[in-house]
Amino acid sequence: MKQGVVLAGGIEPLFGTRDENLKLLESVLGVTTILREDRLEIEGEPDAVEQAVRLVEGYNELIREGRHFEAGEVKAALRLALAEPEVSLRSILAPSRPRVFGKKTVTPRNANQRRYMELMEKYDMVFAIGPGGTGKTYLAVAMAVSALLTKQVNRIILVRPAVEAGERLGFLPGTIQEKIDPYMRPLYDALYDMLDADKLERYLERGIIEVAPLAFMRGRTLNDSFVILDEAQNSTTEQMKMFLTRLGFNSKAVITGDVTQIDLPSDRRSGMVEAIEVVGRVEGIGQIFFTERDVVRHNLVQRIIRAYEEFESRQTPAAAPAVPRQVPGT
Repeated sequence: MKQGVVLAGGIEPLFGTRDENLKLLESVLGVTTILREDRLEIEGEPDAVEQAVRLVEGYNELIREGRHFEAGEVKAALRLALAEPEVSLRSILAPSRPRVFGKKTVTPRNANQRRYMELMEKYDMVFAIGPGGTGKTYLAVAMAVSALLTKQVNRIILVRPAVEAGERLGFLPGTIQEKIDPYMRPLYDALYDMLDADKLERYLERGIIEVAPLAFMRGRTLNDSFVILDEAQNSTTEQMKMFLTRLGFNSKAVITGDVTQIDLPSDRRSGMVEAIEVVGRVEGIGQIFFTERDVVRHNLVQRIIRAYEEFESRQTPAAAPAVPRQVPGT
């Protein structure tokens, strides 16, 4: 079967760098594409051709409405739409509920990232568990910035346990803030990616955005805030219970972590692992579990994570921490 689609202006993002987006369309759907002036011909099995045509026409509609997209943004949306055929390109690139992410355009790159963003909008507390590179922290910061800029909350509070990841850093000179900043650097990096440096510095100075160690949360009640606990696998049972009970009125909390990267002493159980067991079925709490297939960094990262998992599976059962299972319906 062969069908043709007349292309709207601004086709460069649709094609991508060196036609990578068209190649993605061809490889996933098993179709071939030929560009003839302003017309794209698509040939293949009927169902595959119809799906490809729907995607291209969906992109055309958005372009005719005056929308502009980057090639990387379109590629991420295509990956998601191809993985979930019932999802339209419009719902990904132009969701009905607009999101403002400061200077950055943020588009989910796979089905789990899309569900994660939806969970953060739906629930006041969300647990996100999975390996590094799956976007757990980055997307949480993006949603927090969006909530702040659209005045859904008045503050963003980013928290991490100050646990040494195998290193022995010893005595660090400087103020308390200077001592803890190295532990918080990944959170600052995400913020600088979303906000202009001057605006971010003003927010930090005025306390509108706060980056702090988990221990500093004790005794506080966090109202009108978007709170993120990052690297939560390194929290103790007592710290996790303390954090979960800080949530105040009109606030959201996102807890992210990787249970394969626990840096606590061997005799201390991860507070995040225990929290999933204790509150995983509590109504109003969302959960999402990422795997190496959701990694959006360099392709090598996926293979490295898989290699470590295979290596650890060959060791004694005690060598690897138990990974909590997703509760049905979350």
